[in-house]
Amino acid sequence: MTTAPDSPNQIMIRKLDSIFVLTDEEKQALTDLPVQIKNIKTNHDIVRVGDQPAQCCFIVEGFTCVYKVSIEGKRQIMALHVPGDIPDLQSLHLRVLDINIASISPCKLGFIQHKDLNQLFERHPRLAGVFWRETLIYASIFREWLLNIGQREAYSRIAHIICELMLRLKAVGLVENNTFHMPVTQAEIADATGMTPVHVNRVFQALRSDGLIQTDKSRMTIPDWNKIQQAGEFDPLYLHIEKDAAS
Repeated sequence: MTTAPDSPNQIMIRKLDSIFVLTDEEKQALTDLPVQIKNIKTNHDIVRVGDQPAQCCFIVEGFTCVYKVSIEGKRQIMALHVPGDIPDLQSLHLRVLDINIASISPCKLGFIQHKDLNQLFERHPRLAGVFWRETLIYASIFREWLLNIGQREAYSRIAHIICELMLRLKAVGLVENNTFHMPVTQAEIADATGMTPVHVNRVFQALRSDGLIQTDKSRMTIPDWNKIQQAGEFDPLYLHIEKDAAS
């Protein structure tokens, strides 16, 4: 498997470059951004509803999720984030956060102060547009998830999420021979899809039996991309990937 680059900023640069072609000068400016690296354990809240952060973070390694909890204590996962993503980018413009973000695997995170990002945008105005595009793509993904949960059958629902995660990981160089690390548990998939863990388990068994996925612990392989794409009713347009990850 391909691993994350040695320089932590490079994984964020790969992600941004996959949605908007960066110049060498812009890449260097992003490389030079001061970043504080933190390692966190699984199931650790990074930000909580009501927080007023002065920084945002990008994922160097691991997966995180955005979630909210109902008054009865039921969790709804609203987004999954992979290396290169900036899950709390909205904190640049929203003073108080209305979401929780938590790790769903051991994570390495890079924290960037808001003031450093704003100074970056003053020096490189095009980069402000790149980060805005990233935020708009998160909104696009959210809309697709609404459709996925509300209108697709369970089999297609889970196939669709697998397709999405593979392309997002491929865009930052973390897929090799259609194999990738997927540390998302079936209970977390259930919280993301509005299904029970038992139902999710049955769908995963069906996907394996039909030859759409192969799993080995947290490693997943897609033997036939076209077949799982059809099963998930998956059109990558909403990811707005500019490079060849979507092909």
